[in-house]
This record gives sequence, C-alpha cells and structure tokens, in this order.
Amino acid sequence: MTRPAMLPVTSSPMTVTSAPPHPRVFSPSAVVASCVGFVLIGVLQALYGPAIPGFRAEFGLSPSAAGLGLSAHFVGGVAGVLLFDRLYGRVGNRRILGASYLLMAVGAAGFALAPNWPAALAMSLLAGLGFGGIDYGLNRLFAIGFGQRSTAMLNILNAHFGIGAILGPALIGAVGSAHYPAVFLGFALANLPLLLCLRGVRDRAPQPAEDSGESYDGQVLARSLGSVLAVFVALYVLHVGIEAGVGGWEPTHLETVGYGAGFAATATSVYWLMMTVGRFLVAPVALRFSAQAIITVSCAGMTVCLLLASVPALAPYAYAGVGLFIAPIFPTGLPWLNRAAPRARRAGALVIAASMVGGVVAGPALGKAIEWSGIRTVPLLLSAVSALCLAATLWLIRSTRTR
Repeated sequence: MTRPAMLPVTSSPMTVTSAPPHPRVFSPSAVVASCVGFVLIGVLQALYGPAIPGFRAEFGLSPSAAGLGLSAHFVGGVAGVLLFDRLYGRVGNRRILGASYLLMAVGAAGFALAPNWPAALAMSLLAGLGFGGIDYGLNRLFAIGFGQRSTAMLNILNAHFGIGAILGPALIGAVGSAHYPAVFLGFALANLPLLLCLRGVRDRAPQPAEDSGESYDGQVLARSLGSVLAVFVALYVLHVGIEAGVGGWEPTHLETVGYGAGFAATATSVYWLMMTVGRFLVAPVALRFSAQAIITVSCAGMTVCLLLASVPALAPYAYAGVGLFIAPIFPTGLPWLNRAAPRARRAGALVIAASMVGGVVAGPALGKAIEWSGIRTVPLLLSAVSALCLAATLWLIRSTRTR
C-alpha cells in the first residue's frame, strides 16, 4: 500500500525521493583543491617505501628499523582520524583542514631535515597526524556534502589518492633515494597553496540526516547498531588487508610461479593503476546503482579474480582485475554507512581508522599464513578473505534494509 504524500515502500536497500536543494559544502575551486590534497596524501604514503635505501644509508639502519618510518606514519594517521572526529562540529572545518595541511607540511619538512632517526620518526608521526585529518576530514565531508552524488564524488576523490600513490615512487625513482630530503621538502611546500582554497569549504557542514536526500526511519532492522558497525569495521579491515596483501605479495608470488622480477614489478604497478582507474570508472555507475549493489559486485568480482590468480598463466591479469574490483569498496561504503547509521556520529572515524589498522596488520598476518602454507597459496588465502568480505556485505544488506 502506498501513501500519496510519502515515499513508496520497496524491498530495495535504498529508497530515493527528490531531494530539496542541497546546501553547498564545497565551492568548485575547493573540490579541485580537495582532489589535489588527496593526490598529496597518496604521494606521502607512497614515499616512505622507495626512500628506505636512503634512510638506511643516512642513519645506518637495519631494514626493520627503516620500516618504522611508515609505521610511525600510520600511527599518526590513526591518531589524526580520531582527533579530527573529536573536533568535528566543535571547531570549524576550515580550521581543522588547515591545521591538517600544516601538520603534513611541517612533518614532511622536519622528516627531510631531521638530524637523527628518532627525530625523523617523530616528524613522520606528525606528518601522519595531518594525513589522518585530511583523509578522514575530506572523506567525511564528501560523504555528506553532495547529496545523492556523494558516492560518485567519493570515488573521484579517492581515485586521486591512487594518482599520488603512483607519483610518489616515480619521484623517488627520478631523483634517487639518496635525495629523498629534497622530495619531502617539495611535498611540504606543495601543501601550502591549498590553504588558500579553504575559503570554499563550508565551515559548518550539514549532518547526514539533513542532506542525504533519502528517507529513513533511522533504525536498523533486525540487528543492533553495534553489530552493524562491527561488521562494517570487519569489511573495511578485511578489504584493506587484501589491498595491502596483493600489493605486498604479488611480486613474490609471480616470481615463484615463473615470471621474471621485472615483469612481476610491472604487473604490481598495473594492479595499483587499475585501482585508480576503477574509482574513476565507478563514478558514473554510482549515479545509477546503489552502494550496496556496487560493493556486492566488487566483492564477488574480487573473489573470482583471486581464485583465477592461482592459475599461473592467468595470474598477472587476474591481479589487475582484483585492483579494478577492489577500487570502489572504500569510498562507496562511506555513504552507505552514513545512511545505515545516521545517528552514529563516530562511525566514519571508526571504519577509516580500522582501515589503517588493517593495512598495518595485514603484512604480518599474511606472512605467518604464508610461512605455514607456502607462497603459491597467496591468492587462495586472499580469496578466502575476499569471500568473508562478500559475506559481510550480504549480511549488511539484510541488516540495514530500511522500513
């Protein structure tokens, strides 16, 4: 039975009606600046690995000690996410984003000029603090700032992160790891012009309930809110674990099954490139299909591609397919989370922080599993994790269906 003045009841996970005029959160110049900001955080995260030979030569470090640079960055990133979330709504968005850009700039410059390794680690943590603020802050504002276009805009925003992740190693490769301080100083300076574009960001963004353009009871059916949030966190931890696992172990797996080192490295670069391309490609798709449908197809496709990667002749192409399918999950899940739990203000911070933790934990956890089962099982192990992502998605679809 339909009611003339209200939305029709459907079995779809997302019921849409014509939205009132949406309050603008970003000016066009601020949208462009935000995308540039995501290029920069992609560059920053990708700089540490290729620069490790330079760190080791500069400070006389072991490989494990040199790897602490990226770990400090991620610890700072998690702290930045939680700090931004704590300040959100109390301090204006422009001030928080501006402080985050400044922290990244100061941290990167300090890392370049650090006289010793402990000082460099402290600066890496400081830069990570700003990184986390930008990552969470812009993801949150894009998730609520574009109404029904938020999913598409989030995919475009996060695609620019991928562009930065491709540029970072290229910059180190061009100048040589011994000259990493010059690259970090250049990165620090590149942050500063973005401060001028913050005037185009609305200082007090609307809450999700104001702007979604969709109708909800604000209640999750059949499951408690805590359970729904826990499964969202699991989905983010697991899929980021797959993302990091493929990026870290694809070269070793391809070499083990008979490919040359150069080909394996190139194939891994293609995997990261396909992640970036996938986010651009899904942006128009997100205007026609629900987030639930996109993530379901992504998880299913990812699982199939990982199974195919266990066949040596198909492995390089299958890994590229994994990059294409995994690409939309992170940005597409955020608007779905906002709709499913509009009153859980800290939900976004929880899943983004969890995704960073997933990236850190994935390496050691997968390494232990590989020690037990062998390198050739890498795609099979990851396909099992991907199947869990698909199961989590189907559970969330049932549990977040609105009345």
